[in-house]
Amino acid sequence: MNRRISPFLILLAAIMWGTTGTTQAFAPDAAHPIAIGATRLAIGGLFLLIMLIILGQLNVKNWSVRLTVLATLSMAVYQPLFFSAVSLTGVAIGTVVAIGSAPILSGVIEWLFQKKRPTKVWVYATIVSIVGCTILFANKDSLFIHPLGIALALGAGLSFAIFTIVSRDLVKKHSSLPVMAVVFTLSGICLSPFLFLFDMSWVTSFRGMGVSLYLGIVATAIAYLLFAKGLVYVSSSTAVALSLAEPLTATLLGVFLLGEYLHTTAWFGISLLLVGIGILVRSSNDDGGSRQVMN
Repeated sequence: MNRRISPFLILLAAIMWGTTGTTQAFAPDAAHPIAIGATRLAIGGLFLLIMLIILGQLNVKNWSVRLTVLATLSMAVYQPLFFSAVSLTGVAIGTVVAIGSAPILSGVIEWLFQKKRPTKVWVYATIVSIVGCTILFANKDSLFIHPLGIALALGAGLSFAIFTIVSRDLVKKHSSLPVMAVVFTLSGICLSPFLFLFDMSWVTSFRGMGVSLYLGIVATAIAYLLFAKGLVYVSSSTAVALSLAEPLTATLLGVFLLGEYLHTTAWFGISLLLVGIGILVRSSNDDGGSRQVMN
């Protein structure tokens, strides 16, 4: 995989993730957000597993059980943590805290446990991106700070950061497809109880089936496969920071497809996000990552 293509694969994955909000807007009214999250993981994992079997790449020999379990659990808990945070403290605060904290937490984890010190370029670019994300969501809805909601959002950010770091370790040892197939199949199994806690009749409708298949195959299976391939040459913290393209995509789709209105300050936030992401792409191509190993 060409090193220069890797950050763009992660950006493409983030753009696909950014379509989930708009897609969910077309889901039947009976579809609960947590049920949608469980469904997309189940379909995504099954799709990747079928691809793995068809291509004959199913081989769990010399597989790291510890890393696999950690990646599985971190992805499984992300869904209910994020959706619960949004329901308690609102879309704006929940999204900013969860997505904005993930790059910071990823950088701290790499610094403390992998002895990879953040470069100044990564710090500045990440700060610009997070500020842009915060400004972007500042006018989304009325701001309501709920302590438990903030805690859950931070938990979501931490779980995504851990998933990215562990997944990068896995794709260094195994191909991206087997890694994502195993992790998402197991994650889907972990969240399967939610499928029995909510009304799932909406899945059988034409619209419900279309939404489920798109979210599972495109916004989950294919998106995370691209994300994993990009992780081969992009540091975990840079990859998480690049994923800030997700709320950017969701916002632009809301404007152009759902007719949402953005204030001037929100467009300024979009500009900052684009600048920060551009710097991250440039820096990742220049040095192959955003970290310096500490002696």
